Amino acid sequence: MSDMPTDAAALPPLVPPSLEALPECEPSYDGLVTEDHKPVGSILIEKLYRLLTHPLYASWSGPGGGRPFLVLANVGWFYKEKTPAVVPDCLLSLDVTCPQELHVKQGHSYYQWQMGKPPDVVIEAVSDKRGDEDSLKRDLYASQGVPYYAIYDPEHQLSQETLRTLELSGRTYRTAAPGPWPTVGLGLRLWPGVFEGHKDVWLRWCDANGAIIPTAEESAALLAERAVQAEEQAALLAERSTQAEERVPQLEEELRHLKGERGV
Repeated sequence: MSDMPTDAAALPPLVPPSLEALPECEPSYDGLVTEDHKPVGSILIEKLYRLLTHPLYASWSGPGGGRPFLVLANVGWFYKEKTPAVVPDCLLSLDVTCPQELHVKQGHSYYQWQMGKPPDVVIEAVSDKRGDEDSLKRDLYASQGVPYYAIYDPEHQLSQETLRTLELSGRTYRTAAPGPWPTVGLGLRLWPGVFEGHKDVWLRWCDANGAIIPTAEESAALLAERAVQAEEQAALLAERSTQAEERVPQLEEELRHLKGERGV
């Protein structure tokens, strides 16, 4: 969605990330542009942002073992010092936490020197043919070591495929299944359904078993449905119990009648 850095054609070498950024080496944040004030491309994309972020926070337990994760939509990723940010439509990063202070510049963006690693998954949604999702961005994400890259193209601007998922192999991407990816614990799925009153084919996360990660509203509706089913089952069992109790006197009378006929 957002413009690429001006030096994206000269991609930086892939350098193994440091897990800790030493305070004395931390760059100045004063000159970094963290907000471009550009609007989201369309209502569809704006809704997609929520569908790719909220369900994970609401319904996903994370990658396991108490490991944290961070999922962001349309937020700048500063992958290199003194280089403008790239702004993926969505990024997912495991084993990192959200900055505590969001009102200062150090908390505005995904700074790789703070997080200690690139994102694990980057998703780009294609809205026109000028976004470089299948060229400059693809090369940049590969050079930075992003393990999985997904291109969601609902209007088929770049290809006839609505969803393409790529896996890093060396320093380039190769076509891969949309998961679930064992190293992430998630995958992606095209889901025909209704979200916020709009019927479409949406891009959604799936869990390690391939099941769609529900929104908070879907989880609440499912719980309500299960509660109704449990009440109906309880009512059915109660009715059968009542019928059995009502049947006891009749069975006792039939038993007495049989004994009388036999002279017992």
